[in-house]
Amino acid sequence: MRRHTIEPRPGWQQTVEEQGLVYPLTRHPDGSLRPYWDESAYYSFTLPEVEALEEVVEELHAMCLAAAAHIVERDRFAELGITDPKLVSLVAESWRRRAELPSLYGRFDLRYDGTGPAKMLEYNADTPTSLVEAASPQWFWMEERFPGADQWNSLHERLVEAWRRQAPLLPPGPLHFAHSDGDELGEDLMTVAYLRETAQQAGIDTEALSVERIGWDRLSRRFVDDRLRFIRSCFKLYPWEWLTTDRFGGHVLDTLDNGGGTGTTCWIEPAWKMLLSNKALLAVLWELYPGHPNLLPAYLDGPRELATTAGWVAKPLLGREGAGVTLHEAGTEPFVRDGEACCYQELAPLPDFDGNRVVLGAWVVEDEAAGLGIRESAGPVTDEYARFLPHVIL
Repeated sequence: MRRHTIEPRPGWQQTVEEQGLVYPLTRHPDGSLRPYWDESAYYSFTLPEVEALEEVVEELHAMCLAAAAHIVERDRFAELGITDPKLVSLVAESWRRRAELPSLYGRFDLRYDGTGPAKMLEYNADTPTSLVEAASPQWFWMEERFPGADQWNSLHERLVEAWRRQAPLLPPGPLHFAHSDGDELGEDLMTVAYLRETAQQAGIDTEALSVERIGWDRLSRRFVDDRLRFIRSCFKLYPWEWLTTDRFGGHVLDTLDNGGGTGTTCWIEPAWKMLLSNKALLAVLWELYPGHPNLLPAYLDGPRELATTAGWVAKPLLGREGAGVTLHEAGTEPFVRDGEACCYQELAPLPDFDGNRVVLGAWVVEDEAAGLGIRESAGPVTDEYARFLPHVIL
């Protein structure tokens, strides 16, 4: 794994916008606009490195499924902050019927610098973003800048094939694709638009709308779109913890199609994905697989020995873009945050490449490793000001 500087292509911004990346710039706190898509540098990997990472990702995914099964079987939902009895029952039923429910993708965030085992930082298997840039613009960048090279990137083909395989699981009628109007950058909009395109290429009839325009028909007690058609199935880039607690959250639970002919609306990702996108998963994994080379020690009741050994990171159980994450060096006074449930994970500083802190986003489609996206940040936490860099296999 190496970082290389390179001259950006002339007109790069227009090029990537035409390829679906309509948010190529990020506005920083000082008001300046700086590249989010950053092709002034790129990363290279060897084929053995990528093959090893693929094996790690698929093993971690299998371990996460085993941890989800453990949580359901041992009724450990409360440790994830899932305490509503109805929601607990529906998530458990969703897990048991998972073979009947469409489920598409997820993204592991990994610490890796090419010199040791990759370490799992977290798994977003409910609402992962940075998909568009990983699947499309970086592939076309490689074809233009490094013709004949390769890339860890089979995302598009695997997504289309996943939809094709799972189409029989969908209820009759169009599959709706929903994003939130609260997305000011266009990232959620374009992620949903891209996934809709992959579904259409698989032969699925689709419709688009925003979450805010989903209606509730009080007479039929069903969700409807902005043309008053029943929503039988819906892919939503909207976290389950929001969906179930919003104003209409009770209706979501009452009408949830969990397979087996129950309910009236099938949501994608399914409810059991709540188990994988919760940071408490990290502690359950460490409990089930202590000492695993691709895991970091993690606990729910405090930093334990990490307070005096390696230091720790406090992560809210639910959160995006590094929000609420705090880093603590070894030897500082240990504490447990009041009023907010956290996971306490060993501090593993992100690799520093020429002053850039790097995290690998490894994609899973269904149960297979499918591609890589790389983000860099100036600070130790990958946040909303991170940059996306392309990569090649040389």
